Amino acid sequence: MFSFAPTPGQSTADLYADLVESARALTDGEPDGVANMANVAALIWQFLPDLNWAGFYRMVGDGLVLGPFVGKPACIRIALGQGVCGTAAATGQTQLVPDVHAFPGHIACDAQSRSELVVPVLRDGQVIAVIDLDSPSPARFTPDDARGIEALAAALVTCI
Repeated sequence: MFSFAPTPGQSTADLYADLVESARALTDGEPDGVANMANVAALIWQFLPDLNWAGFYRMVGDGLVLGPFVGKPACIRIALGQGVCGTAAATGQTQLVPDVHAFPGHIACDAQSRSELVVPVLRDGQVIAVIDLDSPSPARFTPDDARGIEALAAALVTCI
């Protein structure tokens, strides 16, 4: 049984360093990408407060398909360029959205979501998935959160 948890009161940088290290430990030697995404989604949920959804969308063909997650049921398919996830996948760039209602074309899978962070997972310059975090709090995510999840995405590129 694994017991991964953040240290109370630690800095944001240390929290994300621990998250990445824990994700590497959980995925080390496991070849099944879906199993790895499931464990990492649960790990994110455990490490980061004030989330109402944490998980993955996978690139399948020419769009995103729901992957492992923690939270309420979600949209199953998202076209490239649609919503925050589709924009991150189409551009290959992190999307840090303090107010999802102000984001053009936002897809409201959960009406309680107020802010969102979506980070593409890139392999050989191609988006293979996105990590999607939603919060019921406006402006929940900071540039430090974006950098931390980008480090996580980079650590996962060979195991998902």
